[in-house]
Amino acid sequence: MKPLLLASLLCLAPALTWAADSGTSSQSASSASSKPAAQHVTKKAAPAHHAKAVKGKAKKQEAKAAPEPVPEVVVLTPEEKAVSERVYTGHIVCELGASVQIDPDPKSPGSFFVAGKGFNYHMHPVVAATSAVRLEDPRSGAVWIQIANKSMLMNQKLGQRMADDCMSAQQAQVTQAMKTAPAQSLFDSQPVGSR
Repeated sequence: MKPLLLASLLCLAPALTWAADSGTSSQSASSASSKPAAQHVTKKAAPAHHAKAVKGKAKKQEAKAAPEPVPEVVVLTPEEKAVSERVYTGHIVCELGASVQIDPDPKSPGSFFVAGKGFNYHMHPVVAATSAVRLEDPRSGAVWIQIANKSMLMNQKLGQRMADDCMSAQQAQVTQAMKTAPAQSLFDSQPVGSR
């Protein structure tokens, strides 16, 4: 039954998206024809040298202070609470001199403040299909992913990594253990424990 539903969904998905696209284009065409013509308004432009100075100051101010996140109280499911208990907190060092500070939010148990140079997020845990710990800030699009040996911070809306190869003390121990005792290859002649 599930394969039949999946196959029918895969067949119908392109047709439904095509129908939705054609419906929105016809609506926009009809609304465009019913709108009155735009009036041309001219404004006196500011002097060019003054505009450049203002832009430079604005960029410097943005780089200095990250916007404060507005904490929201999120009610977590038992699975999300279990994920939040596995989050490493404190100062975490990343590659290229970056670092991340993760602190629990006392007003919203299970939520965390994730801050660093140029960013400040209020994140809550999300249950993932893998065993990775995943924190998200849906408003900003920020995602913190933590696995056994490293973590990373991404911004999905901007499509970029903000901090990569971050390691807490526990993750550094796991990384060192992986280097000293690597996992056995599938191509080894005898599996472990069969001797």
